[in-house]
Amino acid sequence: MTSETLSDLADSATGWMPDWIATLIILGVAAGLAMLAWRTLFTLLTRAVAGRELFWRSLVARGARPLRLAMVIAAVAFATALAPLTEGEAGVIRRLLVIALILCVAWIAQTALYIWTTIHLRRFKLDAEDNLLARKHVTQSRILMRVANLLIVLVAVSAALMTFDAVRQYGVSLLASAGAAGLVVGLALQPVLKNLFAGIQLAITQPIRIDDALIVEGEWGNVEEITSTYVVIKIWDWRRLVVPLSYFIEQPFQNWTRDSAELIGTVMLYLDHSAPVDKIRAKGQEIAAASPLWDGKVYNLAVTDFRERVMEVRVLISARNAPRAFDLRCEMREKLIAWIQAELPGALPRTREEVSASPAAALLAWPGAGGQEGPRG
Repeated sequence: MTSETLSDLADSATGWMPDWIATLIILGVAAGLAMLAWRTLFTLLTRAVAGRELFWRSLVARGARPLRLAMVIAAVAFATALAPLTEGEAGVIRRLLVIALILCVAWIAQTALYIWTTIHLRRFKLDAEDNLLARKHVTQSRILMRVANLLIVLVAVSAALMTFDAVRQYGVSLLASAGAAGLVVGLALQPVLKNLFAGIQLAITQPIRIDDALIVEGEWGNVEEITSTYVVIKIWDWRRLVVPLSYFIEQPFQNWTRDSAELIGTVMLYLDHSAPVDKIRAKGQEIAAASPLWDGKVYNLAVTDFRERVMEVRVLISARNAPRAFDLRCEMREKLIAWIQAELPGALPRTREEVSASPAAALLAWPGAGGQEGPRG
């Protein structure tokens, strides 16, 4: 059946109606048929991929709405040729359909990007004991996905606006002139562009990753979220520190999990000079060996300073990650001090005073000496 035949049938069925009513009916019927066809196709695709892997099931589930929009656009575009429209009215509808098609393509692109990223990240678990590789891929994927989504939106909006002649001419003249207007726009968008390029640089070089342990502005916390413009750091007391992306390119900061999550913790003790260091070292080794937090790699106890009243003893002990290292430091400090108090109380810091006096000096210090009246009995 050709388009002329369909047009004749539409004219015979709606010829007695006003043109605008006939147009609405034809377009509505076309959209309804498209929805019915989409429902049938979606049901068939859902059954077809029910036993297949996650990628295909996710593709069908998340691609359902963009597919429905594309089918409605195609049906309405076909129905426009059948409806009793003037040339101007048909041109307006076609332009709206082109804009809808551009947005539909952008929607499909974002959906495909999301599905690919989700499938890619399924292989990596952030809750694993050694999650360095997972943090690397999750950070890179999330940053690049946000940048790609932003670019898709910008391209889609630009393409939609360029369908209008006035906007297209203005855009071409603006790009060709590269004059004062371009400088003003560039200066106005400098913070946005700065963070956008910083996000791309962070995704490539990765000085920080999701779940990295950082010290930023004197605060210790873990990277909770990386957006296209800022980073959210969850501080140890559950506060949130929001830092712009450009900060991590321009300012120094500490990353405790850059190459590995393993850390060496430090415990400082201040003891009396007479404290038996060998016994304390052996007890510290015993405490470390009994702790499930110790990774068994680093343990060291040494005298690092010798002062007037105390000597400084430093304990180094390693753990798999920063939280375990902190807990292990606290455990070592508490148990070692408790043992010293119970077994070696003389090793705790003491203040010494030495008093020496001759018999003549003692006699002079006695009340009543030197002509003064002494005590009366």
